[in-house]
Amino acid sequence: MKFRCSLALSAVALFLTVAPGLASQCAKDLDETEAAFDAKLNAAAAAGPSAPESTLATLHHQPTPGTVAQAEAQLGDISAENVQIVTDALDRAHAADERDDVQACRQDLAEAKAALRK
Repeated sequence: MKFRCSLALSAVALFLTVAPGLASQCAKDLDETEAAFDAKLNAAAAAGPSAPESTLATLHHQPTPGTVAQAEAQLGDISAENVQIVTDALDRAHAADERDDVQACRQDLAEAKAALRK
């Protein structure tokens, strides 16, 4: 009886350690597209003018890609329209990825990539 119980617990432990490591079919493309978006934002931030520090920035929070994109759009470094297109497309791609809808995820990523090229 002890053997069966330990075998069952071992199987559950193995599943719990392996399951989080399983990536979806769209995860790699999502990561690459988000990295490209971050790189574009960082390049715009490095090349463009600076703005005064916002109140939110003084709260010791790390900036999110969305807040960086919004700041860059306000400075005119990148188009606010393109930032919104990329952000919305990435949000939809994440939602599609969570639903395991690979086709919708890839479609949304294609839209984000097209906006990044502009």
